[in-house]
Amino acid sequence: MRRTRFDNWPCSIARTVDLVGDWWTPLVMREAFYGARRFEEFQQRLGVSRNVLTQRLDRLVDEDMLERRPYQDRPVRHEYRLTEKGRDFFTVLAAMIRWGDRWLADPSGPPIELRDRETGLPVEIEVIDARTGRPIEVRQIIPTPGPGLPEDLAERLREA
Repeated sequence: MRRTRFDNWPCSIARTVDLVGDWWTPLVMREAFYGARRFEEFQQRLGVSRNVLTQRLDRLVDEDMLERRPYQDRPVRHEYRLTEKGRDFFTVLAAMIRWGDRWLADPSGPPIELRDRETGLPVEIEVIDARTGRPIEVRQIIPTPGPGLPEDLAERLREA
């Protein structure tokens, strides 16, 4: 079955889902954040088949989320490093961690705790408005047309 592509939709959620909307890609990115760099590390940590992992890593490199760097000459072997775009994706995973810890974690607690490197204290993940510093609450948000929304869709949104 051929999947529907969302990479040209005028929606940031749809475009993000197009890039990372399969089961493995967010988990590959999670492992990159947790320090995996080499193919074997990703494969061992995730238990994913080599061909699926190769496809996901290639796509993440093509999309500039990861950078492939040689670490050995004979034979040539590469490691994968987060790019600026890839590091910025951590906010997406952090929101998933927050939600999953609240609604899906084992009663004994979350499987992983994120801690501040300097203080060692647990990090409390919160999505905030960078302008005001206030937590974002769904009841306080109103979607309005942005400059990238095609006019016909903007008109429908204004009418709703």
